[in-house]
Amino acid sequence: MPYPPPSRTPSGPRRRTLLASAAGAALLAGCSAGADSGADGPSAGTRARARAARDSRGLLARYDAVLAAHPALTDRLRPLRAEVAAHAAAFEDGTKPSPAASKSSAAPAPVPAARKDAVAQLAAAERALADRRAKELLQVPGELARLLASVAAAGAAHAYLLTEVAG
Repeated sequence: MPYPPPSRTPSGPRRRTLLASAAGAALLAGCSAGADSGADGPSAGTRARARAARDSRGLLARYDAVLAAHPALTDRLRPLRAEVAAHAAAFEDGTKPSPAASKSSAAPAPVPAARKDAVAQLAAAERALADRRAKELLQVPGELARLLASVAAAGAAHAYLLTEVAG
């Protein structure tokens, strides 16, 4: 009885193994570079953190404007405002404030005279910022992505609560 010819198994690593190893090495090389490894200026993570801090400060200014125009909302808005202030502080933690970040970039939008409209405008601002942060978290390094995700979730919850207050 004739024996079948021996299978032709290539010696050495297979093509899939090499491709997987190359992809893994590329990921490790990308992840091992420090957050501030670029010498040409601040890293993308640093810029994203500064932008998030600036956005939180802008939202804080909106809360202050609504509270100044409608003091009757103080009991309902104070806890949300305090969380937005904590978010701004979390983004600023460990970073050097830039001169541009310390100045308010633009005055907040005018506050509507009707309380319901003012709160609805605040809810829209929270929702828009939460959506922007949710999109941005895919482009930043790990810890900052987690912070952005957490703050985006809190912003979405704030938008919901503000919608309930306005309704």
